Amino acid sequence: MLSRIAESLFWIGRYIERSDGTARILDVHLQLLLEDPWIEENLACRSLLQLMGSPVPEEGELTRKDVLATLAMDRTHPASIAYSITSARENARRAREIVPTELWECLNTTSARMPRKVASEKTHDYFAWVRERAALAVGIVEAGASRDDAWHFFTLGRSLEQADMTARLLATRSLTEASGPSWTTILRSCGAYESYLRTYRGVPSARNAAEYLLMDRLFPRSIVFSVSRAEQCLRDLEPRTDRAGVTGQAQRVLGQIRSQLEYRPIMDILNDLPLQMMRVQDATSTASEAIGNRYFPKGNVPTWTGEAS
Repeated sequence: MLSRIAESLFWIGRYIERSDGTARILDVHLQLLLEDPWIEENLACRSLLQLMGSPVPEEGELTRKDVLATLAMDRTHPASIAYSITSARENARRAREIVPTELWECLNTTSARMPRKVASEKTHDYFAWVRERAALAVGIVEAGASRDDAWHFFTLGRSLEQADMTARLLATRSLTEASGPSWTTILRSCGAYESYLRTYRGVPSARNAAEYLLMDRLFPRSIVFSVSRAEQCLRDLEPRTDRAGVTGQAQRVLGQIRSQLEYRPIMDILNDLPLQMMRVQDATSTASEAIGNRYFPKGNVPTWTGEAS
Protein backbone atom coordinates (compact mmCIF):
# COMPACT_ATOMS: atom_id res chain seq x y z
CA MET A 1 0.00 0.00 0.00
CA LEU A 2 1.23 3.50 -0.82
CA SER A 3 2.35 5.40 2.26
CA ARG A 4 0.10 8.38 1.42
CA ILE A 5 -2.94 6.07 1.31
CA ALA A 6 -1.97 4.41 4.58
CA GLU A 7 -1.47 7.80 6.20
CA SER A 8 -4.87 9.04 5.01
CA LEU A 9 -6.61 5.95 6.40
CA PHE A 10 -4.77 6.30 9.71
CA TRP A 11 -5.87 9.92 10.05
CA ILE A 12 -9.44 9.25 8.93
CA GLY A 13 -9.72 6.87 11.87
CA ARG A 14 -8.13 9.38 14.24
CA TYR A 15 -10.23 12.34 13.13
CA ILE A 16 -13.52 10.42 13.28
CA GLU A 17 -12.72 9.27 16.80
CA ARG A 18 -11.49 12.75 17.78
CA SER A 19 -14.75 14.37 16.73
CA ASP A 20 -16.69 11.77 18.72
CA GLY A 21 -14.49 12.06 21.81
CA THR A 22 -14.46 15.86 21.79
CA ALA A 23 -18.26 15.90 21.52
CA ARG A 24 -18.53 13.58 24.52
CA ILE A 25 -16.15 15.64 26.67
CA LEU A 26 -17.81 18.95 25.80
CA ASP A 27 -21.30 17.55 26.33
CA VAL A 28 -20.42 16.37 29.83
CA HIS A 29 -18.53 19.47 30.90
CA LEU A 30 -20.71 22.21 29.42
CA GLN A 31 -23.83 20.56 30.79
CA LEU A 32 -22.17 20.47 34.21
CA LEU A 33 -21.54 24.23 34.03
CA LEU A 34 -25.26 24.78 33.47
CA GLU A 35 -26.40 22.49 36.29
CA ASP A 36 -23.92 23.41 39.04
CA PRO A 37 -24.00 27.10 40.07
CA TRP A 38 -21.02 26.64 42.42
CA ILE A 39 -18.52 25.98 39.65
CA GLU A 40 -16.35 28.97 38.73
CA GLU A 41 -17.04 29.16 34.99
CA ASN A 42 -13.90 31.04 33.98
CA LEU A 43 -11.57 28.60 35.78
CA ALA A 44 -13.44 25.54 34.49
CA CYS A 45 -13.37 26.80 30.89
CA ARG A 46 -9.64 27.54 31.09
CA SER A 47 -8.96 24.09 32.50
CA LEU A 48 -11.02 22.47 29.74
CA LEU A 49 -9.20 24.36 26.98
CA GLN A 50 -5.88 23.36 28.51
CA LEU A 51 -6.97 19.73 28.79
CA MET A 52 -7.86 19.65 25.09
CA GLY A 53 -4.48 21.09 24.10
CA SER A 54 -5.91 24.47 23.08
CA PRO A 55 -4.16 27.81 23.73
CA VAL A 56 -5.63 29.58 26.75
CA PRO A 57 -5.99 33.40 26.67
CA GLU A 58 -4.01 35.07 29.44
CA GLU A 59 -6.58 37.78 30.08
CA GLY A 60 -10.35 38.10 30.09
CA GLU A 61 -13.19 35.99 31.41
CA LEU A 62 -14.02 32.80 29.50
CA THR A 63 -17.54 31.43 29.22
CA ARG A 64 -19.07 28.22 27.90
CA LYS A 65 -19.89 30.10 24.68
CA ASP A 66 -16.18 30.76 24.15
CA VAL A 67 -15.37 27.09 24.69
CA LEU A 68 -18.14 26.04 22.30
CA ALA A 69 -16.92 28.45 19.63
CA THR A 70 -13.32 27.26 19.96
CA LEU A 71 -13.65 23.50 20.44
CA ALA A 72 -16.81 22.84 18.42
CA MET A 73 -17.33 25.43 15.68
CA ASP A 74 -13.88 26.79 14.76
CA ARG A 75 -12.96 25.19 11.43
CA THR A 76 -9.33 26.35 11.68
CA HIS A 77 -8.64 25.07 15.20
CA PRO A 78 -6.97 21.61 15.21
CA ALA A 79 -8.74 20.58 18.45
CA SER A 80 -12.25 21.43 17.28
CA ILE A 81 -15.01 19.10 16.12
CA ALA A 82 -15.52 21.03 12.88
CA TYR A 83 -11.81 20.79 12.04
CA SER A 84 -11.76 17.03 12.71
CA ILE A 85 -14.76 16.33 10.49
CA THR A 86 -13.41 18.52 7.68
CA SER A 87 -9.99 16.84 7.94
CA ALA A 88 -11.50 13.34 7.90
CA ARG A 89 -13.40 14.26 4.73
CA GLU A 90 -10.24 15.70 3.12
CA ASN A 91 -8.21 12.56 3.89
CA ALA A 92 -11.01 10.42 2.47
CA ARG A 93 -10.88 12.48 -0.73
CA ARG A 94 -7.14 11.85 -1.04
CA ALA A 95 -7.66 8.10 -0.66
CA ARG A 96 -10.78 7.73 -2.84
CA GLU A 97 -9.35 4.69 -4.64
CA ILE A 98 -9.34 2.77 -1.32
CA VAL A 99 -12.04 4.39 0.82
CA PRO A 100 -15.47 2.69 0.49
CA THR A 101 -18.01 4.81 -1.37
CA GLU A 102 -20.43 4.70 1.55
CA LEU A 103 -17.76 6.06 3.91
CA TRP A 104 -16.89 8.85 1.50
CA GLU A 105 -20.55 9.82 1.15
CA CYS A 106 -21.01 9.74 4.93
CA LEU A 107 -18.00 12.01 5.60
CA ASN A 108 -18.83 14.31 2.69
CA THR A 109 -22.43 14.73 3.87
CA THR A 110 -21.38 15.28 7.48
CA SER A 111 -18.87 17.96 6.47
CA ALA A 112 -21.43 19.71 4.26
CA ARG A 113 -24.04 19.75 7.03
CA MET A 114 -21.68 20.98 9.74
CA PRO A 115 -23.35 24.10 11.20
CA ARG A 116 -21.54 27.41 11.54
CA LYS A 117 -23.29 28.28 14.80
CA VAL A 118 -25.27 26.42 17.45
CA ALA A 119 -27.68 27.99 19.91
CA SER A 120 -26.94 27.39 23.61
CA GLU A 121 -30.11 25.36 24.10
CA LYS A 122 -29.23 23.12 21.11
CA THR A 123 -25.71 22.13 22.13
CA HIS A 124 -26.73 18.70 23.47
CA ASP A 125 -28.56 17.92 20.21
CA TYR A 126 -25.51 19.01 18.23
CA PHE A 127 -23.15 16.77 20.21
CA ALA A 128 -25.57 13.86 19.82
CA TRP A 129 -25.60 14.45 16.04
CA VAL A 130 -21.78 14.39 15.94
CA ARG A 131 -21.69 11.11 17.86
CA GLU A 132 -24.29 9.56 15.55
CA ARG A 133 -22.37 10.56 12.42
CA ALA A 134 -19.12 9.20 13.87
CA ALA A 135 -20.87 5.93 14.78
CA LEU A 136 -22.25 5.69 11.25
CA ALA A 137 -18.80 6.17 9.70
CA VAL A 138 -17.23 3.56 11.97
CA GLY A 139 -20.12 1.15 11.38
CA ILE A 140 -19.67 1.38 7.61
CA VAL A 141 -16.02 0.34 7.93
CA GLU A 142 -16.63 -2.38 10.52
CA ALA A 143 -19.50 -3.93 8.57
CA GLY A 144 -18.17 -3.77 5.04
CA ALA A 145 -14.37 -3.49 4.96
CA SER A 146 -12.04 -6.40 4.43
CA ARG A 147 -9.62 -6.95 7.34
CA ASP A 148 -6.62 -6.02 5.20
CA ASP A 149 -3.92 -3.38 5.68
CA ALA A 150 -6.39 -0.58 4.95
CA TRP A 151 -8.61 -1.70 7.83
CA HIS A 152 -5.61 -2.10 10.13
CA PHE A 153 -4.39 1.47 9.53
CA PHE A 154 -7.91 2.85 10.02
CA THR A 155 -8.38 0.86 13.24
CA LEU A 156 -4.88 1.73 14.46
CA GLY A 157 -5.68 5.44 14.18
CA ARG A 158 -9.04 4.97 15.89
CA SER A 159 -7.55 2.97 18.75
CA LEU A 160 -4.83 5.50 19.55
CA GLU A 161 -7.29 8.38 19.49
CA GLN A 162 -9.79 6.43 21.57
CA ALA A 163 -7.22 5.78 24.29
CA ASP A 164 -6.24 9.46 24.25
CA MET A 165 -9.85 10.67 24.43
CA THR A 166 -10.81 8.32 27.25
CA ALA A 167 -7.78 9.57 29.17
CA ARG A 168 -8.88 13.17 28.60
CA LEU A 169 -12.43 12.37 29.68
CA LEU A 170 -11.19 10.76 32.88
CA ALA A 171 -8.99 13.80 33.50
CA THR A 172 -12.13 16.02 33.51
CA ARG A 173 -12.95 14.31 36.82
CA SER A 174 -10.37 16.57 38.49
CA LEU A 175 -11.00 19.80 36.57
CA THR A 176 -13.32 21.31 39.15
CA GLU A 177 -12.31 19.22 42.16
CA ALA A 178 -15.34 18.12 44.18
CA SER A 179 -17.78 19.64 41.69
CA GLY A 180 -16.45 17.67 38.74
CA PRO A 181 -18.61 15.26 36.75
CA SER A 182 -19.75 12.22 38.69
CA TRP A 183 -18.59 8.75 37.73
CA THR A 184 -22.14 8.00 36.58
CA THR A 185 -21.97 10.98 34.22
CA ILE A 186 -18.58 9.92 32.85
CA LEU A 187 -19.79 6.35 32.30
CA ARG A 188 -22.85 7.61 30.44
CA SER A 189 -20.72 9.88 28.26
CA CYS A 190 -18.66 6.86 27.20
CA GLY A 191 -21.75 4.78 26.51
CA ALA A 192 -20.53 2.53 29.31
CA TYR A 193 -23.19 2.93 31.99
CA GLU A 194 -25.43 -0.02 31.13
CA SER A 195 -22.57 -2.41 30.43
CA TYR A 196 -20.95 -1.27 33.69
CA LEU A 197 -24.14 -2.12 35.62
CA ARG A 198 -24.23 -5.57 34.05
CA THR A 199 -20.60 -6.12 34.99
CA TYR A 200 -20.52 -4.76 38.55
CA ARG A 201 -24.24 -4.99 39.44
CA GLY A 202 -24.23 -1.86 41.55
CA VAL A 203 -24.10 1.93 41.76
CA PRO A 204 -20.83 3.26 40.29
CA SER A 205 -18.08 3.76 42.82
CA ALA A 206 -14.86 5.63 42.09
CA ARG A 207 -12.81 2.45 42.23
CA ASN A 208 -15.05 0.27 40.06
CA ALA A 209 -15.87 2.95 37.48
CA ALA A 210 -12.22 3.92 37.04
CA GLU A 211 -11.21 0.27 36.83
CA TYR A 212 -13.84 -0.32 34.14
CA LEU A 213 -12.81 2.65 31.97
CA LEU A 214 -9.10 2.12 32.49
CA MET A 215 -8.51 -1.61 32.51
CA ASP A 216 -11.53 -3.62 31.38
CA ARG A 217 -10.39 -5.97 28.61
CA LEU A 218 -13.87 -6.39 27.12
CA PHE A 219 -15.19 -2.81 26.96
CA PRO A 220 -14.10 -1.20 23.64
CA ARG A 221 -13.58 2.30 25.07
CA SER A 222 -11.38 1.30 27.97
CA ILE A 223 -7.79 2.45 27.69
CA VAL A 224 -6.33 -1.04 28.02
CA PHE A 225 -8.68 -2.40 25.34
CA SER A 226 -7.82 0.45 22.93
CA VAL A 227 -4.08 0.18 23.50
CA SER A 228 -4.18 -3.62 23.13
CA ARG A 229 -6.08 -3.29 19.84
CA ALA A 230 -3.49 -0.80 18.57
CA GLU A 231 -0.72 -3.24 19.50
CA GLN A 232 -2.50 -6.04 17.61
CA CYS A 233 -2.87 -3.85 14.52
CA LEU A 234 0.86 -3.15 14.58
CA ARG A 235 1.63 -6.86 14.91
CA ASP A 236 -0.66 -7.67 11.96
CA LEU A 237 0.83 -4.93 9.80
CA GLU A 238 4.37 -6.16 10.34
CA PRO A 239 4.70 -9.65 11.83
CA ARG A 240 7.71 -10.04 14.08
CA THR A 241 10.77 -11.81 12.73
CA ASP A 242 13.08 -11.14 15.68
CA ARG A 243 13.40 -13.78 18.37
CA ALA A 244 13.90 -11.53 21.38
CA GLY A 245 12.23 -8.38 22.62
CA VAL A 246 10.24 -5.80 20.67
CA THR A 247 12.05 -3.64 18.15
CA GLY A 248 9.22 -1.33 17.07
CA GLN A 249 9.18 1.94 19.00
CA ALA A 250 5.39 2.30 18.82
CA GLN A 251 4.79 -1.23 20.12
CA ARG A 252 7.31 -0.70 22.90
CA VAL A 253 5.69 2.53 24.11
CA LEU A 254 2.17 1.11 23.97
CA GLY A 255 3.22 -2.09 25.73
CA GLN A 256 4.85 -0.12 28.51
CA ILE A 257 1.83 2.09 29.23
CA ARG A 258 -0.54 -0.91 29.08
CA SER A 259 1.63 -2.81 31.58
CA GLN A 260 1.77 0.20 33.91
CA LEU A 261 -2.02 0.31 34.01
CA GLU A 262 -2.62 -3.43 34.24
CA TYR A 263 -0.12 -4.16 37.01
CA ARG A 264 -0.57 -1.07 39.18
CA PRO A 265 -3.21 -1.09 41.96
CA ILE A 266 -6.29 0.84 40.89
CA MET A 267 -6.28 3.02 44.01
CA ASP A 268 -2.74 4.16 43.26
CA ILE A 269 -3.92 5.29 39.82
CA LEU A 270 -6.98 7.03 41.28
CA ASN A 271 -4.86 8.93 43.80
CA ASP A 272 -2.75 10.29 40.97
CA LEU A 273 -5.30 10.29 38.15
CA PRO A 274 -4.35 13.53 36.28
CA LEU A 275 -0.67 12.51 36.05
CA GLN A 276 -1.51 8.97 34.97
CA MET A 277 -3.85 10.21 32.26
CA MET A 278 -1.18 12.65 31.06
CA ARG A 279 1.19 9.69 30.72
CA VAL A 280 -1.38 7.86 28.59
CA GLN A 281 -1.71 10.93 26.34
CA ASP A 282 2.08 11.21 26.04
CA ALA A 283 2.32 7.51 25.14
CA THR A 284 -0.29 7.78 22.37
CA SER A 285 1.42 10.89 21.00
CA THR A 286 4.84 9.19 21.00
CA ALA A 287 3.40 6.06 19.39
CA SER A 288 1.69 8.13 16.69
CA GLU A 289 4.95 9.88 15.88
CA ALA A 290 6.80 6.56 15.71
CA ILE A 291 4.14 5.12 13.39
CA GLY A 292 4.49 8.18 11.15
CA ASN A 293 8.26 7.76 10.96
CA ARG A 294 7.94 4.05 10.19
CA TYR A 295 5.06 3.96 7.71
CA PHE A 296 4.61 7.52 6.43
CA PRO A 297 8.16 8.83 5.89
CA LYS A 298 8.43 12.39 4.60
CA GLY A 299 11.38 11.92 2.28
CA ASN A 300 12.83 14.42 -0.12
CA VAL A 301 10.87 14.98 -3.31
CA PRO A 302 12.69 13.14 -6.14
CA THR A 303 14.06 15.33 -8.94
CA TRP A 304 15.24 14.49 -12.43
CA THR A 305 18.90 15.02 -13.23
CA GLY A 306 20.46 15.16 -16.66
CA GLU A 307 22.73 12.41 -17.92
CA ALA A 308 26.41 12.97 -17.43
CA SER A 309 28.11 13.89 -20.66
